[in-house]
Amino acid sequence: MIRIREAAIADLGVVARLFNAYREFYGRTPDLPLARRFIGARLDSRDSVILLAEHADAGVIGFCQLYPSFCSVEAAEIFILYDLFVSTEQRRSGAARALLQAAEARAAATGRVRMDLSTARSNDAAQALYESLGWIRDDVYYVYNRRVAPGVRA
Repeated sequence: MIRIREAAIADLGVVARLFNAYREFYGRTPDLPLARRFIGARLDSRDSVILLAEHADAGVIGFCQLYPSFCSVEAAEIFILYDLFVSTEQRRSGAARALLQAAEARAAATGRVRMDLSTARSNDAAQALYESLGWIRDDVYYVYNRRVAPGVRA
């Protein structure tokens, strides 16, 4: 049985470990102190919503992180679902599906009109899950990123 709940500051250790593993999945060097600082700041400032998937026997096995944002075109509030991760040994447990459904319920309950997410093109398993839940892949817009040097002014 999987239960979804919102993370609290008392969950910092377990969320940081999962977040560290999430970053490793995307090719980053493991850095648990960095993960603790980043997740600790999110929990302290409450500038994101972190939902946890908890299994009765295995404890916390996954998380998703939602960032409140806005859509100018719709002139409405949205969530950006930036992080979704389930521990390797708990994949296919239904935790990711439960987290996505809980995220959607949170979005609806807080008046968000939409949720956005992105994933690696090679992450076929995640894409299949998203599409099975009604998420629509955007084939109209391109996503661009640009790294910036902190403190440098143009």
